[in-house]
Amino acid sequence: MNRVWALIERDLRRFRRSPVLIIVSMIFPLVQLVVLGYAFGGKIKHLKLGVVDQDQQVTALKLREMLGAVNVNAETVNTINYDDQGRALADLRNGRLNGVLSIPPNFSRDVLAQKSPQVALVEDNTDQFVSSTLEGLFDGMVTAYDEKAPQPHETTEATLSIVEVYPYVPYIQYLLPGSIVLSIFVMVMIGGGIIFIDDKARGLHEGYLVTPISKLELILGFNLSGAIKAVLSGSVLLTLGSLIAGIPQPFDPLRMMRMAVMIVVTALALVSMMFLIMVRVSDPLIPRAVFGVLNTLLFFPSGAVYPVQAFPAWMRAISTVDPFSYAVHAFKCLLLKNTGLNAVYGDLAYLLVFTVLSMAAATALFRRTL
Repeated sequence: MNRVWALIERDLRRFRRSPVLIIVSMIFPLVQLVVLGYAFGGKIKHLKLGVVDQDQQVTALKLREMLGAVNVNAETVNTINYDDQGRALADLRNGRLNGVLSIPPNFSRDVLAQKSPQVALVEDNTDQFVSSTLEGLFDGMVTAYDEKAPQPHETTEATLSIVEVYPYVPYIQYLLPGSIVLSIFVMVMIGGGIIFIDDKARGLHEGYLVTPISKLELILGFNLSGAIKAVLSGSVLLTLGSLIAGIPQPFDPLRMMRMAVMIVVTALALVSMMFLIMVRVSDPLIPRAVFGVLNTLLFFPSGAVYPVQAFPAWMRAISTVDPFSYAVHAFKCLLLKNTGLNAVYGDLAYLLVFTVLSMAAATALFRRTL
């Protein structure tokens, strides 16, 4: 272990002399957490909706009053009244409006005659998020408009009650587990893989080859030094990210202990994977070229940004073998649900087996030659 520790100490001393590298490795995932968390996590508000009331009767006024109530409470839409439907549609096409609500001239008459009155929602469907928001808003509003007064007798119709097990989880909290894994990966990639290849390119690697250190000791030294740096990065992002995202009781001792175990196991799995990928690489440009590809291929199919159940079959296949998937799932359980390690034993087992197999393969592929 003295030989292994010498490798670790040398690598950590070198890393300590590169403060810019440390900051970049830790800050990038934190910036991504904040930007993506608030960019995708908020509710859509202040959509511009043109209202063309061609009926101008009391029945249509009730519908407009309901729309006004939505505007006051949820602030989803800001209404703009139009007398000319053609001008409203022109503004919609020109991007000045997000949608147009058109109330036809015979709306009140059809309501009184019970002839299935209709209103039209004309929407800009180039933005699916905006159009889905408008559709959901008006589906609920029309349903409420059609509701009749409750009958005094008991009903035999089935009803659905929604019971939420956990408090509301904002998207920035949902994104935090993936950001922690990403911070570990970035540190492994920059502070482990790229530095290892740079050592080869600069000839520093030759010094290891003239020592009696075995291949296994070299692999252990490189992997453990990379894992230590990755654990530091993951711990920093866990602490700052929990405060930014508003995780309840982020410094609970038991939760912190469980999170520490998960961070260490994740760091070992990712650094062993990275060393296996880089063990035969000599060109320093290769790790920089594959960084973006690996980030995309591992991060997005893991369920960190969007549920795995929505993926096509080929992406679910990637997710099944992706170590990111198991780390993200475990961090979600520990962070968002505050479960124990018994809830993530499958994830821990996969990552530990993945670590052992990757290190064994890297040891077999490692060459004590130039």
